[in-house]
Amino acid sequence: MPSASKREQIVTTALQLFYQNGITATGIDLIISEAAVSKKTLYNHFHSKDELVLAVLRKRDEYFRNNLMRETEKQADTPKAKLIALFDVMDAWFHEKTFCGCMFINASGELFDSKSPSRSVCAEHKHLICDYVSELAKEAGAKEPKKLAKQLNILIEGAIVFAHVAGDKEAAQDAKEMGKVFINMALE
Repeated sequence: MPSASKREQIVTTALQLFYQNGITATGIDLIISEAAVSKKTLYNHFHSKDELVLAVLRKRDEYFRNNLMRETEKQADTPKAKLIALFDVMDAWFHEKTFCGCMFINASGELFDSKSPSRSVCAEHKHLICDYVSELAKEAGAKEPKKLAKQLNILIEGAIVFAHVAGDKEAAQDAKEMGKVFINMALE
């Protein structure tokens, strides 16, 4: 198997470090050291830390959404069951040893410029997750699929924050019980 490109190596290392420590707390020198690349190599691929942050967020978005969809599809075979399974996928994530909350929520808290490209990627990630849930709601026959998707996403986002900030690893299961109420009401 060919080794990852230097660019990919830098992005993967930065993703792990940003997720564990935060964007602001993670300096370029640490990324260079952990990725085992030279400063010149890093700056050949990324002209600034902001460019690297943007690449990291895009990679995390792709990985997270693909994993969410794959695991949801694996756990359930009907659209309604998939809507409920979303919470089980979150539950499994909350119980991972490396769980440090949502990278997009965390990054938004650090990136104060609401017009920055990185903040836009964070917002886009949330919209794309909502679109996926909306599609499931539509397939399940929800009268207002976008409304149901928004309700479920608010529950999911709240569970993520509660699991991370309060350390309540059962937050997804609590949110699941509330989600079932919204799902059943929307499918009546």
